[in-house]
Amino acid sequence: MTVLSVNVNKIAVLRNSRGGREPDVRHAAQTCIAAGAGGITVHPRPDRRHIRPDDVQVLGELCRGLVEFNIEGNGFAPAREGYPGLIALVAQTQPAQCTLVPDGDGQITSDHGFDLRADAARLKPLIAALKAHRARVSLFMDVDAPDIERAAELGADRVELYTGPYAEAYARGHHARELETCVRAAERARAAGLDVNAGHDLNQANLGALKQAIPFLAEASIGHALIGEALYAGLVPTVQAYLKILAA
Repeated sequence: MTVLSVNVNKIAVLRNSRGGREPDVRHAAQTCIAAGAGGITVHPRPDRRHIRPDDVQVLGELCRGLVEFNIEGNGFAPAREGYPGLIALVAQTQPAQCTLVPDGDGQITSDHGFDLRADAARLKPLIAALKAHRARVSLFMDVDAPDIERAAELGADRVELYTGPYAEAYARGHHARELETCVRAAERARAAGLDVNAGHDLNQANLGALKQAIPFLAEASIGHALIGEALYAGLVPTVQAYLKILAA
C-alpha cells in the first residue's frame, strides 16, 4: 500500500502571509490524518518562509503514534538564528523519515536531485548521523541519475524520485517517455535494495498513471497540488480522492 504523505507547507505560507496563527497548520494536518493520510511532510527552510521550527515540534508531537512524520530539507544548510539546522530538528522530533534535498536558500522549490558522484563523500556521514536518531533516510534523486543505486551504498533506505519533469510532460499530453524513465529509475533503486518514494508536482490527474506503472511505490509526498485542489473541493474530500487513486 502506498502511503500518502501530505505536505502542509502551503498552509504555513498562507498563515505567514498575514501573520498570526490562521490557517492553523496543526489543524490542517489533523484534518488530513482524520481523512486517512498515512503521513505528514514538512520542509522547513532556514529563512522560515513557510514551515517554522516551532511547527516542526508541534507536528512531530501530533504525528507520534498516529502516522509517519517526514522532515525534508538540506542537511548541509548551517544553523542560524531561528533555525537550529536539520539534524537538530530530527534529534528533537524523532521523525519516521528524513528526506534529504539538495536545495539552496534561494530556491522557490526543490527542482533537482543529488549528484552522488559529487555529493557522496559528505552525504555518507550525514546519513549516518540521521540514522543515529532512528530516522529512515531518503535521498531526493533525479529519475535520470546515472548512479541512483549508490544511495544504498551511502546508507540511505529510500530514494524519492523527483517527478517534476514527468508532471510537466503529462500536462503537455506526451508523458510516455518520462514515465518510462521513472519506472527504470524505480526498478534500479529497488534492485539495489532501496524503497521508492515519489514527489513533486503530482496531482489527481497524473498520479494514477505513475502508481500503475510503479505498483511498489512506498510513498507519494504531495502538497502544492493537493492544497490547491482542496480550496475548491475541501481538504477531507481531496485527501480521500488521492487515497482512492493510490488504492486503485
